[in-house]
Amino acid sequence: MKNFIQKIKLALPIIALAWISFAWGTTWIASKQGVQYMPAIQLVAIRQFLGALFFFAFFIFKKTKWPNRSQWKSILVLCFLNFICSNALITWGVKYISSGLGAIIGTIFPLWLVVIQIVKKEYVPRNAIWGLFVCFLGICVVFYDYLGDFLNPEFVFGIILSVIATFTWALCSYYTRSYAQDFNPYFSLGIQMFLSSIILYSISSATGNTIPIAKIPVISWYAIAYLVIVGSVMTFIAFVYVLQKFPPTISSLYAYINPIVALVLGVLLFNEPLTIAIFIGTIVILLGIYLVNLSIKRNKIIHYEITEN
Repeated sequence: MKNFIQKIKLALPIIALAWISFAWGTTWIASKQGVQYMPAIQLVAIRQFLGALFFFAFFIFKKTKWPNRSQWKSILVLCFLNFICSNALITWGVKYISSGLGAIIGTIFPLWLVVIQIVKKEYVPRNAIWGLFVCFLGICVVFYDYLGDFLNPEFVFGIILSVIATFTWALCSYYTRSYAQDFNPYFSLGIQMFLSSIILYSISSATGNTIPIAKIPVISWYAIAYLVIVGSVMTFIAFVYVLQKFPPTISSLYAYINPIVALVLGVLLFNEPLTIAIFIGTIVILLGIYLVNLSIKRNKIIHYEITEN
């Protein structure tokens, strides 16, 4: 029995990594499903509020200390970049573009880290520059099949939202590395989710982009429940566990699998296009991201953590 338990313990990190690789890919599908029947910002606000309740309940039960004044500053900045901007804009974006395309755009956020390095006139390794070039080629290939869609203002709007989301995601990572105070990351996430949910719901209500809670269709509630339980709670717990058990070169493997999962499920569930150009372009983009990540890890330029999508 002891040997069996030991084997389970040894397998848990691998199981957790496999779970992250699949589960976070499915959240793009859940977001796409949910925003088809209700305003995107309202969906994000409800999701983040319910997710915050899970974290709050646990840490209040554990009587965890609240952040001090300096920590509050970091939490507020991260709340704005991570949840009000990045998470909300990603979800809003997939209302107008396919979930697979949204997932592909989501993978390019490490490129912004390199751009930030260039703007700040910091050293940028040659592999990172090559990675930028390779990713640009991959993006050109992917969007070859979408050239006609650029005549659609809603499609362009969705692309813009998704790209801005990746930029704020990168800023969030850079800020965390450079300025964030030492504080319980789970409790911090709960606070960020709660504050952002209040702000986002206020924005959604003030702009008239809400529907009565009683009129939210069941299918959207299913999507919200999935995003809260799987995306915001279970997978984040698994993610931090994997970070503790594996080196970055292994723990970041999920980032290359998530878009593939989103693409395949998008085809199966929503009949989203999966052409040769999209497939080849995605592989090229992931290769470019790999070069960027490799250069970042080797040169220790920026240590970043990928947050929920």
